[in-house]
Amino acid sequence: MIYELRIYEAVPGRLPDLCKRFETATIKIWRKHGIVPIGFWTTLIGPNNQHLYYLLQWESLADREIRWAAFQADPEWLAARSESQKNGVLQSVISNIMLEPTSFSALR
Repeated sequence: MIYELRIYEAVPGRLPDLCKRFETATIKIWRKHGIVPIGFWTTLIGPNNQHLYYLLQWESLADREIRWAAFQADPEWLAARSESQKNGVLQSVISNIMLEPTSFSALR
């Protein structure tokens, strides 16, 4: 297994809209494509209180490439993204990091 940590920096004031899109649309579409979310987080205490952090699980980089490309091209996703951005984009920056678990990690 590999894990992908994605960090979305929301446009000021748009974090609730970004979270709503994940809760009501994105996760459902991911399931259709076999994308496995492990968890989602926002900042309780500390800097970057406009960030959404989430972790995805992949069998391999090739698995990620196939599933992510299918998701990105999905008409349902394109419509949901468009609808959620009718008042402007929700995030200004998206970062991702591919992680490999250590031998002593609870997630392997």
